[in-house]
Amino acid sequence: MQLEIQNVSKRYSKDKFGIKDFSITVEKGILGLLGPNGAGKSSLLKMITTLIKPTDGIITLNKNNIVKDANYMRKQLGFLPQDFGVYPNLNAYEFLEYMAALKGVGGKNLKLKITQLLEELNLMDAAKKPIGSYSGGMKQRMGIAQALLNNPKILILDEPTVGLDPEERVRFRNLISDLANDCIVILSSHIVSDIDSIADQVAVMKNGKLIAKGNPEDIIKNVNNKVFETTIDKEQFSVFKAQQIIVSTKRIEGKILIRYISENHVKSSVKKQANLEDAYLFLTKTN
Repeated sequence: MQLEIQNVSKRYSKDKFGIKDFSITVEKGILGLLGPNGAGKSSLLKMITTLIKPTDGIITLNKNNIVKDANYMRKQLGFLPQDFGVYPNLNAYEFLEYMAALKGVGGKNLKLKITQLLEELNLMDAAKKPIGSYSGGMKQRMGIAQALLNNPKILILDEPTVGLDPEERVRFRNLISDLANDCIVILSSHIVSDIDSIADQVAVMKNGKLIAKGNPEDIIKNVNNKVFETTIDKEQFSVFKAQQIIVSTKRIEGKILIRYISENHVKSSVKKQANLEDAYLFLTKTN
């Protein structure tokens, strides 16, 4: 199973690109897609899922051109869009049966498949209740369930953990890790910790372009020996912020503890072990 994106661009107007000359090859496992708002993540996912066509370039799945043959992708695709809508008057079984019909999924084992998904996503207790009564996190889990109905070979998840509490996040990560043994998973998120914990490969985007790709350890190498912590007075913060890349701050007894990235650290700073969030901030601030 191989997805190839070759020199793809999406032009919305003469000078406005959602994606520009983007190339990447993705194989079985989990690709974490990171980027600030407006980086082009959703535009890229919509092209992969055949919702929109690229202005230029080619997208192939197992050497099949999905721009020309969208059905080849759709038969193997599970997709959770960022804005996922439900039918509020249907219960979980009714909704998933309806979605299965749209996907052409049926057979005598459908009921069992739906029950398994509801159990894995901790929705069985509410399975007979109208979806309109669900919390935001429960609706998001319904979105994940419908994406998995057809046992997809390529699974695209756009901000899948929005609205999930910490326990639900852990359950989701475990489920996706198991699925990735047999399919391609592309997980787009602004929550770096979700990607750091499960991604085999990470791609960082900015302004519609790919600025870094590799396994998490390779990405983190960009900030090795550049991450520090120091404590400063509140009055110094605005000047410090203008000079360094700030990762996080914490107020302690009238002072501010700062984690920051720098080639030239200030005196009294303590070197810290770099992580994926440090690398992501560094790459998106300096490229």
